[in-house]
Amino acid sequence: AEAEHGPLLPELGADQPDHEPGTWLAVTSLSFDISVLELFWTLCRGFEVVVYQGSDDAQEAPPAASTRPISFSMFYFASDEGEHAEDKYRLLIEGAKFADRNGFEAVWTPERHFHAFGGLYPNPAVASAAIATITENVKIRAGSCVAPLHHPIRIAEDWALVDNLSRGRVGIAFAAGWHGRDFVLRPENFEDRKGALTRTMDQVHALWRGEALDFEGPDGATHKIRTLPRPVQEQLPTWVTVAGNPETYRLAGASGSHVLTHLLGQSLDELDKKLDIYRQAWREAGHEGDGHVTLMLHTFVGEDEDEVRELVREPMKSYLRSSLDLVKQAAWSFPAFKNRVDEPGEMDKLLNGGLTPEDFDALLDFSFERYYQQSGLFGTPESCVAIVDRLRGIKIDEIACLVDFGVGTARVMESLPQLQELKRRCDERSAAGLKSLGVREDR
Repeated sequence: AEAEHGPLLPELGADQPDHEPGTWLAVTSLSFDISVLELFWTLCRGFEVVVYQGSDDAQEAPPAASTRPISFSMFYFASDEGEHAEDKYRLLIEGAKFADRNGFEAVWTPERHFHAFGGLYPNPAVASAAIATITENVKIRAGSCVAPLHHPIRIAEDWALVDNLSRGRVGIAFAAGWHGRDFVLRPENFEDRKGALTRTMDQVHALWRGEALDFEGPDGATHKIRTLPRPVQEQLPTWVTVAGNPETYRLAGASGSHVLTHLLGQSLDELDKKLDIYRQAWREAGHEGDGHVTLMLHTFVGEDEDEVRELVREPMKSYLRSSLDLVKQAAWSFPAFKNRVDEPGEMDKLLNGGLTPEDFDALLDFSFERYYQQSGLFGTPESCVAIVDRLRGIKIDEIACLVDFGVGTARVMESLPQLQELKRRCDERSAAGLKSLGVREDR
């Protein structure tokens, strides 16, 4: 998190007796949990806080944007504290079948360790193997595989197996990782996790192509290793998972990788500028086209706007609360926090800024409303078409619909036909626009 967004907590003068509180410009998106720190930690220490509003330039997509094809995928990130202890993966399995039958692009599963937040998915290769055996058409992707936590041989072998099970439908979004506790799996890679990411990606690609690479054995000697089984696809489709750091967008473009990103902590305006960096790096490296951008969005499409809002309110607030808890746990990994507190019990005081439980719940309500309006795919098929058009306007290629953020499995399954209706409307909108321009739909 610190690598993506800068220090999690600045060295403010309010804690130093020789300094008076000043004015703090809050620039973190209000849809992101770390905005709690910028707003309330500072206010509770006497700062005047000015909230940066940004511009609304990205709110309206240009008319031509409606002709740009955009695909829809399913994305999963469920907590391990769901409603069906005996059937935790029903939504994954049934949702994957629905996506496969109805022309969705892909099914994405993440990698998460040691926390209920996303805790159903410690290994995307295992989840993908299950999906491969029950589907025929939909692509099967890791969103993400935290490369520095794994040996490149393990990644290449596991995913080659899934590629065979699926007859060539896999893809991987690689991530550098950020939560220090995750690195108990490979602690030596934490400090240079970005470097470990690029090295591991290069090695996995080479092994995927069938090259033999040198690896050191227990005797200190190097051994030429060529992995098995051989995959179906000659090249491994690859994404880089990126949040706010422009340099990671540049890295993805230069490496010829696609991008998997989200709107947690960044607005559409900010994302648009970072995608310009990605596409420029892509072209400068000599790759054809403009790359491929997948945007993950929390998604619930229903028949009634007001009903949707109230149905997703508490699950989204719980999601944001759980996310903040993860930030608290991660804070001990970073010097900005280590140098400010001596005891673990002080961390809650530092992050909560003296807020009462009622105050914190009110903050979550405010964050939910902001997120609902600007950073999710919530509403009816009719209202969500406008959201999709805004995303076309910044050249998003694929919307990865995060459907399992806490709404009950039965309600999510009931809503999927409405998501399918949104997809149908958007597909027709693209086809009609292309036809008016004299472009064949299959192009």
